[in-house]
Amino acid sequence: MRYFTFFCIVFLCGQSFSQSGFRLVQTERTKVKFQLIDNLIIIPVEINGSKFSFILDSGVSKPILFNIISSSDSLKFKNIESIYIRGLGDGESTEALKSRNNIFKIGDAVNINQDVFIISDQNINFTPRLGIPVHGIIGYDVFRDFIVEINYGSKFIRLNDPETFKYKTCKKCETLDLTLYNNKPFIDAIVEVKGGDVPVKLLMDSGGSDALWLFEDDSLGLVPEIDNYFVDFLGKGLSGSVHGKRSKLKRFSIKGFHINNLNVAYPDSAAVSFARKYKERSGSMAGELLKRFNIIMDYKNTTVTFKKNRHFNDPFEYNKSGIVLEQDGVRIVKERDQGSQYKNEQSHEQTSRLSVIEAFKFTLKPAFRIVELRPGSPAETAGLKLGDIILRINNKEVHTLILQEVNSFFRDKEGNLIKLKIDRDGVIMSFHFRLESLW
Repeated sequence: MRYFTFFCIVFLCGQSFSQSGFRLVQTERTKVKFQLIDNLIIIPVEINGSKFSFILDSGVSKPILFNIISSSDSLKFKNIESIYIRGLGDGESTEALKSRNNIFKIGDAVNINQDVFIISDQNINFTPRLGIPVHGIIGYDVFRDFIVEINYGSKFIRLNDPETFKYKTCKKCETLDLTLYNNKPFIDAIVEVKGGDVPVKLLMDSGGSDALWLFEDDSLGLVPEIDNYFVDFLGKGLSGSVHGKRSKLKRFSIKGFHINNLNVAYPDSAAVSFARKYKERSGSMAGELLKRFNIIMDYKNTTVTFKKNRHFNDPFEYNKSGIVLEQDGVRIVKERDQGSQYKNEQSHEQTSRLSVIEAFKFTLKPAFRIVELRPGSPAETAGLKLGDIILRINNKEVHTLILQEVNSFFRDKEGNLIKLKIDRDGVIMSFHFRLESLW
């Protein structure tokens, strides 16, 4: 499974609820369907009349746009200034353009005076890792102005007017206090490690697809057990790649909800040094955990309500192959044309024969390239290399699948055989290996 982490960016903006911002148009609520891709919420957002796909990221302070070269002319941004922003990753700060007074629309919610940060660096583009077009991220501005219901089970969000929203009686729900720091939501939880129960303060990070990140702390016992972890690529942030240790955690608890034997990652300290400036923070509760609940985020009253959904008991999966794929450009594929032609032939004996003439067509299909390869993994041991393009997996032509379907093969049961046909610089090669569990 590919894991992503998005941006923990600190901007100089207050935590008060200003009179400007998103407003509902002639309604008290609006419902917006979303796609759930690698545990990330992808919602439709309209900017200055143009339509885009955004990640709903509770860990980001202001909307960020990227991957918009084809649309930048029609957007006609104004009131632009140049700034530098910083996010997760082991790289440097990134230059961005700040534009004011833009019109944002999400469902029936409209903001006619929205700031947005535009990144032109084409290396910052998360579409290849997700396999669908993604143009930006948005977070605080939505959560600030509404009571936001996130229904992971039915894949929709509902934006409610805080003045008219009424909570329903829910005996199966748990409500926790939210701490807002730099416009980001934090909750208190308990993790069970070798030394016992440890209280932790976690960012609720809908922009990360892992289950749980913990910052290593020897004094609290927040470290992976010896011989029960492996080093891996954890994700890609605004400031570069994030690597760290993957392991298992005995138990995670928020009030009356308990989850056992879950995945946990410990990111390299250098990659999250910026995020650790909030001294009380112990890590992040991200998409693989969040999707097990339907959630009501209430920034105005600084509370969050959890209710278990149908995903609560889903197994925690991870990539057992060591391969991370990216949708990188296109390749030409020869396909059978369904509109085969029929030809009626008549011989000199006046008998007829019907012949079928098969027709083929050449089409452009996404190319899935290996961009990360865990050292010592089954895939690397079998001989796979960075840059290899996968053509076929377990007798299925890859061009008939979406990226998420290809990745699902790598999350299957330990011992499953993976057979790959790949293109390496124009040479077609075959490889096979078995999925290997590392704990």
